[in-house]
Amino acid sequence: MTELQSFGLRLDDPSAGAASRRGGAGPSDHKAVTVDGHTIMVPVHTSSAWHSPFTAQAPDAQGRSTLTRGSIPIASISFPKQPRFYAMQTFDGVPYSHIATLHGSDVLATTVLQTCIRYESRRKSCKFCAIGQSLAAGRTVARKTPEQLAEVARAAVLLDDVKHMVLTTGTPNATDRGAQILCESAFAIKAAVDLPIQGQCEPPDDDRWFRRMQASGIDTLGMHLEVVTPEVRERIMPGKASVPVSRYMTAFEAAVGVFGRGQVSTYVLAGLGDTREAILEMCAHLLSLGVYPFVVPFVPISGTPLEDHPAPTPAFMKSILEPLGRMVTAANLRSSDIKAGCGKCGACSSLSVYES
Repeated sequence: MTELQSFGLRLDDPSAGAASRRGGAGPSDHKAVTVDGHTIMVPVHTSSAWHSPFTAQAPDAQGRSTLTRGSIPIASISFPKQPRFYAMQTFDGVPYSHIATLHGSDVLATTVLQTCIRYESRRKSCKFCAIGQSLAAGRTVARKTPEQLAEVARAAVLLDDVKHMVLTTGTPNATDRGAQILCESAFAIKAAVDLPIQGQCEPPDDDRWFRRMQASGIDTLGMHLEVVTPEVRERIMPGKASVPVSRYMTAFEAAVGVFGRGQVSTYVLAGLGDTREAILEMCAHLLSLGVYPFVVPFVPISGTPLEDHPAPTPAFMKSILEPLGRMVTAANLRSSDIKAGCGKCGACSSLSVYES
């Protein structure tokens, strides 16, 4: 699975199973693939995927396929089915798939606000980010209303047995940084359906937002570092780096006090310039705070400044994930104990496989 996520996958039938995603926020240029009972997001539209040694044959009537390396069959895989809620539209005529999408096999995810103050200027934007692409392509709407989100979430639970939901957002301002939008959205969703929710935003300027988010129905919180070394942060995401790592640490501590140990998490994108040692040192500190460090391989997305940046090698990922899996277990912060969100889903990283 680690090798698949680094190299990507060539598909004999790209249309098989749930649709893959090109561009946009979240896991993009990926397709969900189930291997040995684990559903992972695998790059299929990246330059590395086009040259991957892994190929998936067209699936049979049951959705099963054979994974080959070169010409050698190595595993039986399957693709999650296209969700039934994708065939529906809101009362005001917006396709449900423009409001929220299926991630992994049972996670509903949406970017509530599809614009970002950082993305407006390439001098300030995160160089790996494609948040504006799906909006420009007409595959989503700029702002999902609370009513739309509640309607789609209820349908996804009833029709497709979705288990939890991720609400992320572009950063609308330099104060609450999206916390207010997440509160409004979560409150409406929880009024419509009993669904665990993770909210994701940059650290707000006031720690009181954590209590407000919890009171609105958000069960877990993600605040994503992405990159851990200050000089790499300045180079890769100059706008977001204006929120210093020290603020993330104080925000993590305050958020854990509200949501509990293991219910606060952060993304770390391996392969953007941070060394193995820097990532593991940061992860050790995060675990000491009660924060789950979700380390994922960087995937270069077409149309971004880093589209030609190489993905991390499987060896580099294993050198991080193997010791990190032991560290997570020793800290008693396993992904299976997270109530909702990316760490619980685990599809964008093989980290959970290394947890013992």
